[in-house]
Amino acid sequence: MGSNADEIDRLLRDWSNAKREWFENEIPRHQVYVDAFYIDKYEVTNTRFQQFVQATGHRTQAEREGSGYVYMGQKLEQVNGANWRAPRGPGSSIVSLEQHPVVQVSQDDAKAYCAWAGKRLPTEAEWEKAARGTDGRTYPWGSRFDGKRANFCDTNCELSHKDNAVNDGYRYTAPVGSYEGGRSPYGAYDMAGNVWEWVVDWYGKDYYRNSPTRNPQGPVSGELAVLRGGGWSNNEISVRAPNRNRLTPADRFDSIGLRCAKTS
Repeated sequence: MGSNADEIDRLLRDWSNAKREWFENEIPRHQVYVDAFYIDKYEVTNTRFQQFVQATGHRTQAEREGSGYVYMGQKLEQVNGANWRAPRGPGSSIVSLEQHPVVQVSQDDAKAYCAWAGKRLPTEAEWEKAARGTDGRTYPWGSRFDGKRANFCDTNCELSHKDNAVNDGYRYTAPVGSYEGGRSPYGAYDMAGNVWEWVVDWYGKDYYRNSPTRNPQGPVSGELAVLRGGGWSNNEISVRAPNRNRLTPADRFDSIGLRCAKTS
């Protein structure tokens, strides 16, 4: 898990606007053991989430509180009426997006879905294992970024850090499993890009410095929860497998979704 100093130095050389503190939570690179587990092949789709809602009557945090966060131009803005059914707010919908990943879900929403499905959210260690395989690769497919293997901030993206040299085919989310060449060594799709994925761990900036070597579960408490994988709005730095993001468990964006796991 994590990154070593040489890898961080290389990122800083390649990205002149990057800052060392962005990567301090990935240090040190360390080895952990995780017991056998199952992880979903795909991110949870709108269709599957709709089945969950119809079966349980679940109302997401965005629906209860009346808003979600949406990238508008260069900024992430709170939009009244944005929720999983209307990912970008009033006037948007999931019609024709049935096989796209559900978004605008909080960590509690993600936990509720996984419990209904007879599963749970993965731990941070499980997620990273599924993404990196046995050789600790930087991306699910290898050590070098390839914009044709993931949905990231390409030429279709509105944000200033977009990569105009690549066209991944989608402005926002892509149907799950669209990038055959982006599969992880274990066959999981979209572990780089498309949407950020909630994991179950609380966030600890220095957790890696004293992490257990077997089945780490994250800090016992905290204020921020971990997300992994990056999304359609991110560049190649953020979709690296060791990258760690954190938000409050109540946060919900048009670039946040989930996948579930299960103890074998």
